[in-house]
Amino acid sequence: MVSLAQLSNELGESLRPAVPGPVPGLQLSGVHVSELTDPGAYLEGGELLLTTGIPLGGTADAVDEYVQRLAAKGVAALGLGLGEGLDSVPPELVRACSAAGVELLVVPDGVPFLDVSRMFWELASRSDQAGLIANLGTQTALARATMRVDALPSVVRGLAQALGGWVAYLPAGDGTEATVWPANALSLLPHLKQETARLNIAGTHSAATFWLHGTPVVEYPILVQGRIDGFLAIGSGRTLTKADRQIIMTVCVLLALKAQQRDELRGTTAALGSVVAKLIAGGQVEAARLVADDGKIGPLPERVRVLALRSPTADVLPALAGVLPRLQRAEGSPLPAAAVTTCMLRYHDDAVGYFLLDARQVELAAGSQQEAGKEDAEFLAWTGGKGSAGPAAADPGPAATDIETAAAWTEPLTLEDVAGAMSAVHRAAVAAPAGTLVDLDADDEARADAWVAALAGYSRAELLETVAAYLRHQGRWEDAARHLKVHRNSLRHRMAVAERLLGVDLDDPDVAALLWLALRRHGL
Repeated sequence: MVSLAQLSNELGESLRPAVPGPVPGLQLSGVHVSELTDPGAYLEGGELLLTTGIPLGGTADAVDEYVQRLAAKGVAALGLGLGEGLDSVPPELVRACSAAGVELLVVPDGVPFLDVSRMFWELASRSDQAGLIANLGTQTALARATMRVDALPSVVRGLAQALGGWVAYLPAGDGTEATVWPANALSLLPHLKQETARLNIAGTHSAATFWLHGTPVVEYPILVQGRIDGFLAIGSGRTLTKADRQIIMTVCVLLALKAQQRDELRGTTAALGSVVAKLIAGGQVEAARLVADDGKIGPLPERVRVLALRSPTADVLPALAGVLPRLQRAEGSPLPAAAVTTCMLRYHDDAVGYFLLDARQVELAAGSQQEAGKEDAEFLAWTGGKGSAGPAAADPGPAATDIETAAAWTEPLTLEDVAGAMSAVHRAAVAAPAGTLVDLDADDEARADAWVAALAGYSRAELLETVAAYLRHQGRWEDAARHLKVHRNSLRHRMAVAERLLGVDLDDPDVAALLWLALRRHGL
């Protein structure tokens, strides 16, 4: 855009104000020449209109009416060319322009209107080139920002600075915190998240605009292979130009490419981690270290805790981290889910998922979890139980809550000792009652006592008495049903419920022996 002040400065005395003083920086939409008394049909508003004075009519009323028509059309300024009809500026024209808010300038005798038009278009060309260069420079800077380690904060900050507003990136559903710049826009996050959740539920795959605190916000989804990776929210406080939108679209493409690269890296890292974990489980520790070094997945931990979870297929392994806090342990706090979520050494085999957890990270995560729980308890005590010590834990989602699983894990082991513990942790995970986490160092007696407690706690049927009768009669359906005074089919149904509850096969002699002894200890 070219301003009136810019045009006047370039032309100097060839376009000067009628009344001495500074020329305002009004943005001009063009330069138009007309000698019509009403040129409104040929104007769009914002022009510098050049005339030799023929339309003025020679009277004060005619001058007032002419200027009012120009003002109604939105003309920015009137340029009066002297020499052809008028040798000086009429006082009534000065008064009329001042009253109507139309700037009045003078083109001296001998200066063709063509000089004014040519200068306007030359300045417009310079402005477009400068805008293009600035636009390209901004896009180049943003592209370089995506190559940095802190790519997302750098891109968000660069875009906000380029637009002169605020920018936020909200990841879609992975629990990652939003990235916002400048910091004073953080207060908008609760409203942004609420609106973004609504758009995400609606499956919006294109840009959307909504109002936030009286100003428009434009939000763009970042798509990676048909799924939404996150949302880019922009509040510029002004109307976005074509150049602004080009920059925004460039950022959207850059963020999508970065997200795709991250997903591909995660996939590669997960595959390498699975190979390394299987090598360790098979006793090939040195080979595992070589693969880890070549794959750049970091040095292996010195000691690990092997966690085994029952899972039907490998694709549900990521969801199992959300289940862990719900698993009951005989003693001690729940296993920290964060340690499982970040574990790269994991694989799936024979309906069991295996995680080789860094023992040091598990200790640190457990300590943080206990400290957070202590702080929550202190806060609730201080507020009388009515406060909230922080954001609620993220819901694990349907994929996690729908999984019925059990788990077992070992004490800290050296990598060389892992192979010898794999069979035991597998058997413990398979035999553990649903919804429990078994410590592998717990003896068989404690595990069987947990089975008895689970059967006794079942409220919809007398499972404890049913299982005791079945074992007492050594699996003979007719004798057990007669003892319980129930139909044989009812007994079969109850036994199936008991096996699902415990997650074991009650016809397995080892399981049956352990459970029978536990029942006898409890007086049954």
